[in-house]
Amino acid sequence: MKFLMKLWSSSASDIRVTNKRQRLIGFDPGLRKTGWGVIDVEGSRLIHIANGIVHTDDNNSLAERLTQLFDGLGQVIADWAPHSAAVEETFVNKNPASTLKLGQARGMSLLVPSLAGIPVAEYSPNHIKKTVVGSGHAGKEQVAAMLKILLPRAVINGEDAGDALAVAICHAHNGGVHGLLHEALKKDRRPKAGAQIIFRGSR
Repeated sequence: MKFLMKLWSSSASDIRVTNKRQRLIGFDPGLRKTGWGVIDVEGSRLIHIANGIVHTDDNNSLAERLTQLFDGLGQVIADWAPHSAAVEETFVNKNPASTLKLGQARGMSLLVPSLAGIPVAEYSPNHIKKTVVGSGHAGKEQVAAMLKILLPRAVINGEDAGDALAVAICHAHNGGVHGLLHEALKKDRRPKAGAQIIFRGSR
């Protein structure tokens, strides 16, 4: 089954991940487009590695589209070998049919990394925004602006991929690397003169 996948990756995609550097992947699920974003966490640094979108064909049956998602996400996991994954939670909307399809697509985002032996966490949209921006009711523009600050050299391949990177950043703060980022940030919060930059992402 063929699938369509848009990808942007850093020039350092061949970085060897060590015990000090942990790799996380975030997913923003959708039946038509599922965004994904990969970051490395090293101390208090967030390092952009890759991001993209897995597309499905609107002309195919639901079963075929779910297979496309399964294959596409599986390829992403195989290519980038994350240690841990996170998926954005979804809520019931006014259209039950759309909600059901979204739930099935979200199931693929949970299933694929789990089958690869990767632990998977789930976070609500408000929790993701609260972690990344500081407000659970932040708008998409605010999230996008904060991504530019946290991952200054990342070229983000669409809104869905950006949302997935936000999921990954949220995961980094909430045990995605067994609390390593949280502990590193606590060490960085020593009193210093002037402004202090906590995140020093280089990609």
